[in-house]
Amino acid sequence: MANRHDFRHAELKRRQRAMREGFPPNFGLRIHRMISWIGRAEAEPYDPAASFIFLWIAFNAAYSDGSDIDGPPASERDRFRAFFRRALDCDPEHRLYRTAWRDGGQPIRAFIDNRYVFSPFWTHHHGLGCDDWEDRFRKASALFEAALRDGETDLVLSFMFDRLYMLRNQLIHGGATWDSSINRDQLRSGVDLLGALLPVVADLMMSCPSEGWGHPFFPVVDPSS
Repeated sequence: MANRHDFRHAELKRRQRAMREGFPPNFGLRIHRMISWIGRAEAEPYDPAASFIFLWIAFNAAYSDGSDIDGPPASERDRFRAFFRRALDCDPEHRLYRTAWRDGGQPIRAFIDNRYVFSPFWTHHHGLGCDDWEDRFRKASALFEAALRDGETDLVLSFMFDRLYMLRNQLIHGGATWDSSINRDQLRSGVDLLGALLPVVADLMMSCPSEGWGHPFFPVVDPSS
């Protein structure tokens, strides 16, 4: 799948500059960081690995929350879901669903139907169980199709980011070769999907700056303090 260059960094930056005086400080820092990394990804149209990594950093800037640092640890997937529940509360026009449904939902379907971003496939491949991975794969695909058909955006995003997280792990943990001909389909698909979705998320966040997006793990610290 070709990179469709959906990042639209300049448009997001113009809106952020026009609105930032009214942003709560923690939110202002969060959205500034997110948009900066979307812009960095946009500058890598010919390197899908770099583009994907920069987009994932943008996503981390959006959802990471330091306010629960003293509480019981939550899984990354739980954090994703909590974040998207807040984003969906800011999405009365169903923009996230329409983004997932673009081109009749074919790009996201192709990604979901790729076994190499399905965690049980790799568990089985390493001899650690999940001998029924193919059955799980078929059932997951059927559940995804039902969620996409019925407009259950929270489930669509949950399926999508479960697979994107597996792709993220492959890259960040050295499970892929840079510029290799292997794994290109899922990598380009991942860039295409994140590049379409994250600018919409950023725009929705700016429409609801007081929604309760949490505190950045790494705020700006005054060096004199």
